[in-house]
Amino acid sequence: MVDDEDAGRKLISQYLAHHPEMIVVGEANNGVDAVKIINKFSPDLVFMDVQMPGMTGFEVLGYLDELPNIIFSTAYDQYALQAFEVHALDYLLKPYTRERFDTALAKVNKSDTVTVLPLAEEQLAAKKDYPDRVIVQKGSKYITISTSDIEYIEAYGDYAKIFTAEDQLLSNNGLGALEDKLDPKEFMRVHRSTILRLEHAQEISKIGKGFVITTSSGKKVRVSRSYAQKIKDLMV
Repeated sequence: MVDDEDAGRKLISQYLAHHPEMIVVGEANNGVDAVKIINKFSPDLVFMDVQMPGMTGFEVLGYLDELPNIIFSTAYDQYALQAFEVHALDYLLKPYTRERFDTALAKVNKSDTVTVLPLAEEQLAAKKDYPDRVIVQKGSKYITISTSDIEYIEAYGDYAKIFTAEDQLLSNNGLGALEDKLDPKEFMRVHRSTILRLEHAQEISKIGKGFVITTSSGKKVRVSRSYAQKIKDLMV
């Protein structure tokens, strides 16, 4: 639970005492400590204040390694619209009753996905022109990975598969949307269905009528004929 007021955290603890299935793994009274604690324990649910020292509850999402579900709680009702626009699991406006708290908590079991993905992506993008981390799905969890770890990206219907040296991960964004997000000095479309991180290109070979790039981890990536010469020039 994250709240800059001790009374706010105590109230949540008091209400949670009626839900023995819920285990509190940590508390924070500011945004910076919230990031540290959430990244350490990877909780499934976080009660998050909005206005706090260090950074807002919304900004915290841009620094998390893994995204939990969020129930925002705050005394500032002007944030309610923004929270619901980005599909927060719920929004508790202080002061709230135990009944209202229980209603919010009941939504946890009904939710089959992390609801704050749009807000988290917005916070990642807000930190610089091109984000240095992107959100991907790994199993049933949503995590963030460094763009420097991406070797290449392939189209996968309306989504995209992201390949690192160790993993194959799924992005909720399509190939075109990811191309718009990523720094064009570091990533290049090399095929109508493939984007490559240039620093991972180790070797380009002609195979039949086409070309293939070998990445730094040994993976093979198809290259369209129209991109082959440009890739060769960049690798010199």
